Amino acid sequence: MVPRLLLRAWPRGPAIGPGAPCRSLSADSRPGQYLQHSIVPTMHYQDSLPRLPIPKLEDTIRRYLSAQKPLLDDSQFRKTEQFCKSFENGIGKELHKQLVARDKQNKHTSYISGQGFDRHLFALRYLVAAKGIVLPELYLDPAYERINHNILSTSTLSSPAVNLGGFAPVVPDGFGIGYAVHDDWIGCNVSSYPGRNAREFLHCVEKSLEDIFDALEGKSIKA
Repeated sequence: MVPRLLLRAWPRGPAIGPGAPCRSLSADSRPGQYLQHSIVPTMHYQDSLPRLPIPKLEDTIRRYLSAQKPLLDDSQFRKTEQFCKSFENGIGKELHKQLVARDKQNKHTSYISGQGFDRHLFALRYLVAAKGIVLPELYLDPAYERINHNILSTSTLSSPAVNLGGFAPVVPDGFGIGYAVHDDWIGCNVSSYPGRNAREFLHCVEKSLEDIFDALEGKSIKA
């Protein structure tokens, strides 16, 4: 099931189903408005973005534990913490060195930093599999499996050559959300496996966007 939501920069257009009403992206072009018309294309500065380095392993482990702490009780968290420390001070240290070496050989790639940890740990797990090493306990921890069970999985590919794309959910009970942000419109496709109502989820997405517009315009949010 793949419903579609489109928000375009004109008063009427397809939102959910043919002919459904659509909110204008910007009702005003005066200075100070929350969305502005611009002659600069959306992806104009993409090539000039800085290349981000792979973070230190201890920083990734710290972010991972910070994300796990609200989800686990004290006993579970202490166990997960032990797995992390064992990984950080053991095989993880060597795997991280190999990952950094690969990164130096591939200057066209860039690690996304911030508060993320999943891509870094995923890359280290890939190295484990590639080398045929026994999977470290960190990756066998039920807490690691739960935090990587992504109900919402999103991705985008914004290009003048692509109108709108999508992809499947990454877990059986999840949603796959493909979105696009262009100079004059935004939109998304939502897919799901049987048992999940993608159209109902898409209605919630539309309602959330309408609430954002109302808040930015100083209007009361409708119940």
